[in-house]
Amino acid sequence: MPTRLKRPAIWRPLALTVALLGFQGYLGFSAIGGQFGIESRTQILLDIDQLKARSSALQAEIDAYRHRATLMDTRRLDPDIVIERARALLNMANADDVIVMVDPHTGKPLSGKFEELATDELTQLIQADSTL
Repeated sequence: MPTRLKRPAIWRPLALTVALLGFQGYLGFSAIGGQFGIESRTQILLDIDQLKARSSALQAEIDAYRHRATLMDTRRLDPDIVIERARALLNMANADDVIVMVDPHTGKPLSGKFEELATDELTQLIQADSTL
């Protein structure tokens, strides 16, 4: 009784080879151009530098707030600081205080007396409005 040998199908090994090559291509693409790949490394390093700078700025702000909080500690409260803050919040001054007017736009002190400044501003308003 003769037996006939069956030739193996070529489709299974070919399909397995194609699937493995596709997976290898996907891994290669991810290693080079993926979210955490070689090309994205420079952007990740820039983001790290920006976040470190922001972190240090926030830490400096936290330190400033901690310093201000320690100045208001009841065991170490300085009366001069309390008086200064109270006057600044209430917009009050003593007769002996020296008041320096500051331009809010530039932050620089204004020169001259208050009457001269008021006169200059009134003159400019009158010249700008010709109906007066």
